[in-house]
Amino acid sequence: MAPRESQEDMTARIERERRAAQLQRESALEGSLEGFRVGSVPYLNAAPLTRGIEDQIQHVVPSKLAQMLQRDELDAALVSIVEVLFTGRYDLLDGIAIASLGEVYSVFLAHKKPIEQVDLVYCDPASLTSVHLLKVLLAERGLFPQFKPLPHLEGVNELDYVLLIGNPGIEFRRAPHTQEIFDLGAAWYELTKLPFVYAGWALQRNQKNEALRIQLREAKGFGMDTLDFLIDSRPEYDRAFRKDYLGWHIHYHLGADEKRGIQKFVEYLRKYSGREVFEPTYVY
Repeated sequence: MAPRESQEDMTARIERERRAAQLQRESALEGSLEGFRVGSVPYLNAAPLTRGIEDQIQHVVPSKLAQMLQRDELDAALVSIVEVLFTGRYDLLDGIAIASLGEVYSVFLAHKKPIEQVDLVYCDPASLTSVHLLKVLLAERGLFPQFKPLPHLEGVNELDYVLLIGNPGIEFRRAPHTQEIFDLGAAWYELTKLPFVYAGWALQRNQKNEALRIQLREAKGFGMDTLDFLIDSRPEYDRAFRKDYLGWHIHYHLGADEKRGIQKFVEYLRKYSGREVFEPTYVY
């Protein structure tokens, strides 16, 4: 009879088996996007959705991703939700999103003067969804300021109202600044009591992309299962922040509540954007 395994040996064995399983999943994802053109954003919040496929996709800012998708240069892209809602030509991959329930931290209006006095907002030109979300939030308060592109990030501390997103927003918020912060995720939740979906996987419609959808779901599953590894190993900022941001501020599922949030956003866009807004089409 074999000797009983000690607790220490059992723990070591389980860890070896866990690492082996992760390596096997990572190996299976290598080259899995062959034949497909895929793009994502170069921000920390997208890392869990591209685990294992990072080297197979193009990383560009949201506004450029949208342009590439429109020019049929990509088969799928992790784009701003408004790109799906305003074009009506893409399917949205079900079950996966970049969303928040309350404070998102990385999408906000930095303001020196009171919100009620807003007349001009400078916007990070990379942003898409956040501009329209801010317009909705302000319009619901009876505020309709002008919006202008932010020419560069230098001198942001001197502006009365500036909209920032993604890693540049995180860096601004973590650094010394004089502005107050109007977090758009928190403001949306206060208004609707629903999650807000910032981005999702948009897929060119009427393409044979079942294999691509499977791999994108697998990458997300791998990212969620190894979230602690991402928190430990990513180079951005410090571990405590990564844990708070990826584990609390952001979530990655697209379920019934998130779809209700999208539908509510559709209603507000129809009310305030002056543009045609399409119903999202979900594919699994």
